[in-house]
Amino acid sequence: MAGHAAMLGRRRSGWLAGWPGRLLILFLLTLVSGVAGAPIAYMLWPAPKPIAAHAPSLPITVGGVVFNVPPAAIRVGMQRHPGTQARIDLVFLWPSLRPPDGAARPSPHAMPDLSDRLFVTVSASDGTLAPLDRLRVIYPRYTAGTPVVGPDGLAVQTFRPGSPYQEEDLIHHPASAERFLLRCTRPGTPTPATCLHERRIGGADVTVRFPRQWLANWTEVADSIDRLLANLKPSEIGTIAR
Repeated sequence: MAGHAAMLGRRRSGWLAGWPGRLLILFLLTLVSGVAGAPIAYMLWPAPKPIAAHAPSLPITVGGVVFNVPPAAIRVGMQRHPGTQARIDLVFLWPSLRPPDGAARPSPHAMPDLSDRLFVTVSASDGTLAPLDRLRVIYPRYTAGTPVVGPDGLAVQTFRPGSPYQEEDLIHHPASAERFLLRCTRPGTPTPATCLHERRIGGADVTVRFPRQWLANWTEVADSIDRLLANLKPSEIGTIAR
């Protein structure tokens, strides 16, 4: 009887002595489980819900510059929130410069008509040369011949084949290149000819894209771009990098 009691006492003593080790093992298992589950928890954590497209203009900071952006103009739903962002993608109707109606969707089998759309991308500056500096320093290395000034006052110069800008034309107004400097693809390519206009506002680069056919009335296009940028950033329109 005494031997049985002694054996039971030893079992209890060993069982109690094992608790610290068991607690340590339990802690380590919990830690490993938590670390392994962290990526899954991160992916399943609910993201901020984008603001409705019909909401008032949002203050969005890109490259340290605050832009007042109508939510309906933002093409990517997850960009439709205030605060700092690396990039925003916008679209406006031409010539009204109003955001498109998000409820109006074309048929899934219909070819999209982009002839009345002006696309704008605002991104943080990557430190490259400003547009006017590229006109003076970079583009002359790749252009062919001398600029030809047409009756509309625009100077047109082709880029050489094999250059980074092949199949594009360099177009600008000599007296106001800072507000109307373009690179345009040429008509006859598989995709519709488009023009790209860039401006630097503070630490942000603004890229505007529109159909080349609009150049038939280029002064209206230039004025509309000025007006659009003034609406997006009224206090910075006069500080465009030159």
